[in-house]
Amino acid sequence: MKETGLWINGEWREASALYELKAPYDGKLIAKVAKGSAEDVEVAILGAAQAFKSFKKWTAYDRAEMLYKVVSIMRERKEELAKILAQEAGKPLKSSRVEIDRTIATYQFAAEEAKQYRGETVPMDAAPGGANRIGWTKKEAIGVVAAITPFNFPFNLVAHKLGPAFAVGNTVVLKPATQTPLSALAMADIFKEAGLPDGVLQIVTGSGSELSESLITHPEVKKVTFTGSVPVGLKIKEKIGLRKITLELGSNSALIIEPSVPIEKIVKRCVEGAFSFSGQVCISLQRIYVNRKVYDEFAKAFVEETKNLIIGDPLDENTDVSSMIHPDEVERIVGWIEEAKTQGAEVATGGESTERQVLPTVLINVKENMKVVCEEVFAPVVSLIPYDTLDEAIDLVNESQFGLNAGIYTNVLTDAMHAANEIEAGTVIINDIPTFRVDNMPYGGVKMSGYGREGVKYAVEEMTELKFITMKTEF
Repeated sequence: MKETGLWINGEWREASALYELKAPYDGKLIAKVAKGSAEDVEVAILGAAQAFKSFKKWTAYDRAEMLYKVVSIMRERKEELAKILAQEAGKPLKSSRVEIDRTIATYQFAAEEAKQYRGETVPMDAAPGGANRIGWTKKEAIGVVAAITPFNFPFNLVAHKLGPAFAVGNTVVLKPATQTPLSALAMADIFKEAGLPDGVLQIVTGSGSELSESLITHPEVKKVTFTGSVPVGLKIKEKIGLRKITLELGSNSALIIEPSVPIEKIVKRCVEGAFSFSGQVCISLQRIYVNRKVYDEFAKAFVEETKNLIIGDPLDENTDVSSMIHPDEVERIVGWIEEAKTQGAEVATGGESTERQVLPTVLINVKENMKVVCEEVFAPVVSLIPYDTLDEAIDLVNESQFGLNAGIYTNVLTDAMHAANEIEAGTVIINDIPTFRVDNMPYGGVKMSGYGREGVKYAVEEMTELKFITMKTEF
């Protein structure tokens, strides 16, 4: 049985306790994982602060080359990393491979960004009293970044924290999700092999409730970047004071389908957006608003396509949908489905469950105040809702407390632009599902969906400080 340690100052360090890591799909014991303490967090942060003193002096070229080496190593180990992900997260193998490809791309974007972030000159003589002066800005690394990551993309969402931080010379103390520590720990060895100096990356595994306080309030931590639930994000924001912060929180992504679109060409894509990784994706398609003129046609095709999904072992090449991350999540979402049924919703397909799985579920006749509609389901459940006018659909999309990604399918340009302007979301996607994301685009939400933006270039902006320098050229 594999036992893991904490990655502290470039070495594996034993923890005072271990916890059992079990596979989401079958409950089998995968590993015994180091359970870090507040004292371990303290050591990690102080080590990262010390490492920052030298790492910030690395040239942009050297930081980029190190990240390119990470890319190269990951390409060589892609299949191995995908299997780690499938096993500990229960993500189907073909989806796991996609995540590894995206992770490689994210680190490559970070390597390229290391050479691109720059300041600007300021025309000092444009202001009264500014004659005979030059001025310019530069972006500087801020120091230690505390990164807390979720289970659902344990390679790529870690990359969105580490890549931008290292690109500009910051150091990172990483606390990965309790269920998916092996993905993060695999990156420790990869970064070591790529030449990252000891102490620049620290990884402390264990309970978020036990470690977060020390991680986010330590005076040496200059930025907190967190992806997770709204309640936890709000608590973090209350405690960090004037430190920089990025929060990627909840969503219940919506899609509008206008009658100008050929239904047969979009149904499979919509099913993919609703049920990939059992709906455990921040931008999983949860609400589909369909124009009443094509509602029956779409609903019938969507249900039939959903029934074609293959449910099974994540390590099976054919599996489309596997387990939920934990039996507690199965119990939660089954409760939501049953509650919706008592309130008048109907199950068009699915609704059945085992201890660890929920079959892809399509709900109709739902109401806006049902949990399955107005809250984040984070499960393989989608609601189909008819509407009459585009403005009505936009209003329904905007009624949500969340605003991460939203989408619209339409062949009418003016309608597309109207929706893009009126929908309240961090991203509006035209003629694709809101589950779409590539890793160089800005990513983040409005309302309760978060604070700040990721996407490598945009994360760099939030991981640097802008310094202005001016010089008088004549005495």
